[in-house]
Parts: sequence; C-alpha cells; structure tokens
Amino acid sequence: MTIEDIALTMTTGIGVKGAIHLMEQFQTAENVFSASLSDLIHEAGLAEVLARRIVDKEGFGMAEREIKHCQKYDIKAVASTDRDFPRLLKETNDFPHVLYIKGNVEALNGKLLSMVGTRKITQYGLRVCDELVCSVGEKIPSLSVVSGLAFGVDIACHRAALSTGVRTVAVLPNPLPGVTPVQHGSVAKDIVESGGALVTELHSQVKQNGNFYLARNRIIAGLSGGTVIVESPYSGGSLMTAHCADGYNRVVMAVPGRITDKMSAGANMLIRNKKAQAILSGDDIIRELMWDLDVADYVAPQKSLPTQLTSSEEQLLALFKGRDSVSIDEFAVESNLNISELSVILLGLEMSGVVRHLPGHRYERLT
Repeated sequence: MTIEDIALTMTTGIGVKGAIHLMEQFQTAENVFSASLSDLIHEAGLAEVLARRIVDKEGFGMAEREIKHCQKYDIKAVASTDRDFPRLLKETNDFPHVLYIKGNVEALNGKLLSMVGTRKITQYGLRVCDELVCSVGEKIPSLSVVSGLAFGVDIACHRAALSTGVRTVAVLPNPLPGVTPVQHGSVAKDIVESGGALVTELHSQVKQNGNFYLARNRIIAGLSGGTVIVESPYSGGSLMTAHCADGYNRVVMAVPGRITDKMSAGANMLIRNKKAQAILSGDDIIRELMWDLDVADYVAPQKSLPTQLTSSEEQLLALFKGRDSVSIDEFAVESNLNISELSVILLGLEMSGVVRHLPGHRYERLT
C-alpha cells in the first residue's frame, strides 16, 4: 500500500472502474502518477480534465489525511496489488482498488460464505441462521461468515458465528471506525475481538448520504465463493446481492420457505426461476461449494448414537402436530401435566437438542 494507491481513489472523477482501468494500463498506482499527460490521454484514454487531476496529484492531500486517520484508529488500508487483498473479490469486474479493514485481514481470505436476507427476520429465519452457521462451521474450520451487520438476517448470522466460534466479516456502508447501524456497535466490537473483521471501501472523507448500501452488497457477494439468501421478500437488498453473486459466477443458494410466507417469497422465487440452488442444511452448502473435496480443511461428520427419549418426552413431542412452536400453557392443557412437571420434561428435551426455548415461554421442535 502506498500513498499513491489511496490518492488514486480520491481523485475526482476516477471512480471504481476508472481505477481498475488505470491499474490495468500502468500496473501500479506509482506508475499512474508518474505517467505524462500525453500518456494518460492517448494511451489510457482519459479525458484531459481527468488526466490533469492525476498529473497535478489532486488527491495527495486527502490521502495524507487518510493515512493519519487509519493510524489513529488502527485501520489497515489494503490495495488490490497487495498480497492481503481478498483473492475472490479481485476476480470481480468492479472491485474497489482500496479496502479499509479493522480487525483480522486474514479473515478475508480462505473459505468465505456470504449470508444475507430480510431485515424483518422470522423465528424460522433465526433458527436457519443458527443451524446453518453452526453446521458449516463444525466441518470447515477456516470458515468466515460474511454479512452486512444490518438488522434481521445479517446480524443474526454474525451473532450465530460469534456464539459458535466462527470468524465473521461485516461489510459496512460507511467509513471506519463508525458502524451502521450504531445499535450494532457492540457486535462489531465482538467481531474484531473474535478474529473477524470490519470492511469498507469508503474512506473517512466520504460524505454520508445513505446511498452506499447497494455498492456495499456487491462486496458482500464478491468476497465469497457462495451466497445464501436466508429469507427475503420479493424485493430488497438481499436479492441485489444474489444478482451480483450470479453476475460474478458465484454459487447462489436460497433457503426455501412456505409459499404463504411473505418473508420467503424472494428466496422461493430465486429457486423457482433457477437463479438459486435450494439448500436444506449446512451439508448442502458444503457440497454446493465443493468444500468437502478439500481434505485439508474439511472435518467429516462423526456418526453419533440417536438420542433415547423417555415415553413422557415422546408424548410431549407428539403435541407439536406440525406447529412451529407451542407455549407451555398449551402443553399444560393438552398433556394434563402441571407446569413444574412440564418444565422438567422440556429441560430434558432441550438438553438433548430436540427442542429450543423461545421468548414468551414458547418452545419449538428442532428435529
């Protein structure tokens, strides 16, 4: 990383595609700024006004301030020519020339899985996030889960990763060290402290106007070999992320939901239109990405003996009758057991991993 790398991205009018084009022409940012006005116009095909901005080194003052900002807040700037730059992201046609990273840069290379979805996540979506992250993380030790730290599916995936010891990467629509939304600042702190990273393409001198979410989504898609849509309505940013991933020839996967659920409408549509592969488990994700073929980084599942339930536990499970969740009061009415007796049986089912306790004294069946 050099001051020229940052200055290139801060030169008015260059933009993402312009920086890629100039790097293809001149190989390094130093060579770009060493080029003559004639070379920039005639060889690189720049308009004269843009070429003069480069020759005049317009962006160097801002770049010097940015370097000081990064040093102050322990932010690492990584250029596309650096060894640490994410390999898969550089394979896209619109990668940012400079990324700003807080945390573990190594978390951006290896086996990355992007998981996104609606901000109005359901109990079903929460359960899916937990189960998929846990399942894939158990078998892929180098896994990093990538998402956008937004409300709903994004934050659920980050929290699932943190709770199971899986590294996670949050791609932000704002400059560091800030966090959007601010309510997730504590989760962002945990991500960094747990070996993950916060990432953005935006330098500190960018004016915030709320228009960087879609651009952010392309980075979420570009970092990973595959993207999972957990839940999504017919429209939303997660479908744009899926579109970007498809355009990058990455694996697009979606979790199917009931046809009557609005929050699964977008995921079901992707599957119906053959834009996404339906996945039902973490093993499905691993197979779609062919990670199970990597002997050095795949932990084969161990066969375990089935859980032996008591007759009381089996009778209680039968009361679910296809329902998503059942309250303890409903169990009491339908089983003729008192609350204390039910609590003991339900605790046993929880310990066996058969049911999960939800807010509001409700339980859902997991198997």
